[in-house]
Amino acid sequence: MKKSGVIFDIDGLLINSEPLWNKAASEIFRQYGILLTEQQYAFTTGLRSKEFVAHWLSENKVPSSEYDRAEQRIIDLALSLIDKEANVMPGVEHIIQFFCQKEFKIGLATSSPVALIELVKEKLGLRQVIQASCSAQHLPYAKPHPQVYLDCAAALHISPLACICFEDSVYGMLAAKAARMTCVVVPSAEHSKLPHWGVADLKLSSLQNFGALHFNMLDTE
Repeated sequence: MKKSGVIFDIDGLLINSEPLWNKAASEIFRQYGILLTEQQYAFTTGLRSKEFVAHWLSENKVPSSEYDRAEQRIIDLALSLIDKEANVMPGVEHIIQFFCQKEFKIGLATSSPVALIELVKEKLGLRQVIQASCSAQHLPYAKPHPQVYLDCAAALHISPLACICFEDSVYGMLAAKAARMTCVVVPSAEHSKLPHWGVADLKLSSLQNFGALHFNMLDTE
């Protein structure tokens, strides 16, 4: 199907916020006596904060009564760090201009809180070009469930089959494919060799590398 919309994940794709989420989690988890390795953080990359917190607190025998409190403290600290320290990922201006020139509808779909969407739209100057933004924060299921992507396509008033999605996590890629969307992945360098990326329609090392040849290939799928 001819494509008419593009949907972007946020964390790790448009903005380098993943390390800052980990930094915030480390600070709060430390107060519960929890120290996670880089491999453990990588294992839960792409989960929303609710599942992330519940998983690691449960693993470390922390009472469930602490889950909501710990999650909110991590969110508050992470948003503060992202506002002060996060940088735009390479190629964001290029990719936004590319699809604006093609008059594509542009959306955001994330497992992160709604507050992050608003922060990123303001920080990256995207408020005028984003026509729909959806968070899985309050959905029954987050990525890898496709609902947040289906909701975003509906908000853009286009078929999921007409969407190209850009993702950097395995969970996000699986969500996009489950929604029957075309998916481009831009994994971090340390995760780029994972075999899972074979599910995607295209893998790039940077958003900056996306061009007309890639688009023409995807637009015919």
